[in-house]
Amino acid sequence: MAYVIAEPCIGTKDSACVDACPVDCIHPKKDETGHGEAEQLFIDPVECIDCGACVPVCPVSAIYAGDDLPEKWASYQEKNAEHFGR
Repeated sequence: MAYVIAEPCIGTKDSACVDACPVDCIHPKKDETGHGEAEQLFIDPVECIDCGACVPVCPVSAIYAGDDLPEKWASYQEKNAEHFGR
């Protein structure tokens, strides 16, 4: 089950998770098109290897394993996938 970035990331977009990810599955990066317009960062559910390296570095505790995603943020699982056209 891939990790999911939820509501606490909105407006924050801290890139510590991007730097921690060993497979480059968190986007948009600061230098990518669409970073300024995006409300939050997203994890590609296909590319994510479920290592959890991003979780402890997130300063706003916005990253959850899909199975542990709080019910109030369940829609963020789909939002992350949709960002990548999945």
